[in-house]
Amino acid sequence: MRAPDLDPTGEHHGIPTWPWRFAPDPTLRTRRQLRAAGLRPGGQEPAAQVVCRRGKRIAYLYRLDQALPIRPMTPGRVAALDRAMAARQTCPVCRTRYSHCLPLRTLGSCLPCSELTDDERDQLAALIA
Repeated sequence: MRAPDLDPTGEHHGIPTWPWRFAPDPTLRTRRQLRAAGLRPGGQEPAAQVVCRRGKRIAYLYRLDQALPIRPMTPGRVAALDRAMAARQTCPVCRTRYSHCLPLRTLGSCLPCSELTDDERDQLAALIA
């Protein structure tokens, strides 16, 4: 434990600060812990922080009693998420949608299409169009 990471009064860091795994209050949770419980911070400011990796990473802690429930998914949000995933899962050459994200930045297409020659790719584009 590093001495600069222990500041329970918040005098040095501005908010109460503890080293990794030393936060004493069980009513303080990180965003991930809130999410796992079906909650969100709900606009509240961080109540404390946990410092780890020699001060290079900070996890903010939020009060559990002020957390709000997660907003339910609306049909519009579901549709927008599906469109975003379709863009990452659809090959631009053969127009096949896969169940996983494609390496579009590196290969530019799915694995079978990335191995095609330019002539084969043109033939495939003519068949699809």
